[in-house]
Amino acid sequence: MRVLVEILHPAHVHVFRHAIKTWQARGDEVLVLSREKECANALLDAYDIPYKSISALGRKKWSLITEMVVRDVRMLAAALTFKPDVLVGIMGVTIVQVGKLIRKPAIVFYDTENAVTTNRFVYPMAHSVCTPECYTAPVNGNHVTYPGYHELAYLHPNRFTPDRDKVRALGIEPDADYSIVRFVSWQASHDVGEKGLGAAFKRDVVDRLITCGRVLITSEGALPDDLEQYRFALPPESMHDVMAFARILVGESATMASEAAVLGVPALYISDTGRGYTDEEEAKYELVYNFTTDQCDAALTRLDEILAMDDSRAVFQARRQAMLTARIDTTQWIVDHVDKVVGEGRS
Repeated sequence: MRVLVEILHPAHVHVFRHAIKTWQARGDEVLVLSREKECANALLDAYDIPYKSISALGRKKWSLITEMVVRDVRMLAAALTFKPDVLVGIMGVTIVQVGKLIRKPAIVFYDTENAVTTNRFVYPMAHSVCTPECYTAPVNGNHVTYPGYHELAYLHPNRFTPDRDKVRALGIEPDADYSIVRFVSWQASHDVGEKGLGAAFKRDVVDRLITCGRVLITSEGALPDDLEQYRFALPPESMHDVMAFARILVGESATMASEAAVLGVPALYISDTGRGYTDEEEAKYELVYNFTTDQCDAALTRLDEILAMDDSRAVFQARRQAMLTARIDTTQWIVDHVDKVVGEGRS
């Protein structure tokens, strides 16, 4: 089997890396076409996954459109040479176009409901649109659901065990109290409508967290001058080891909130465009707490309540176990679904 995998974001590396290794181990041919976006290529290097980078995220007004054209041309050229049996990716703008042109199935995995314009374009052209069962937006196409989350493709216990030595190597004591704070740049196509958190709220969060231990801020953009001292450059391949031992995560990233949740670390996710998966992780498992930017006072109240808990680690680990009994190893589902699609095409 010949699989073309598209990587647009660092999180996509995590979602597909175990599937890629599975395909490679059984002798399948895999072509990974990546994008210079944050640490995506660095992660591929860290996990020893060969790739070809075919575009880069720009910063000008029309950069996303011009980049899409470049990706279309370069992916089509690569696909004509590689001759994949299937194209796989997250979001899927390029793979569905190239899949149609070479008459091969494009399988789109997605979990972001508010990427409305992109999804209207992509979904009808995909062979199948694979989403978590908790995905709440309509899908105009072949919609296939599974009982899991993207984050369980790489943080399910079958795939990940946190390494205390990796954490200590970064100068962090895994058994000491520390918190992670995440701020994002709001440059993605699905970030339209987001305004981000104000400096005053960021300070309020840090002021509370610092009373309980060390604060590690990871931010895509500039921080207020007085918060720069808390910025911590976490190696991307060690992020989840550090996260697994944290007391709490607070931030604007839905992905990182869900990552914390599936590791049994409470997460406060503040955003004006929610996600079905973080909503479910709150409603069913109380692992994530969702707030809009107009609910900052409520978010701070919840933060105070969690920090006041004497047994928070045990409580949230028990909730994690409840979640794991009802949710699957997403990597295995990805491998099985791709096998099924390719098998149907050959029969």
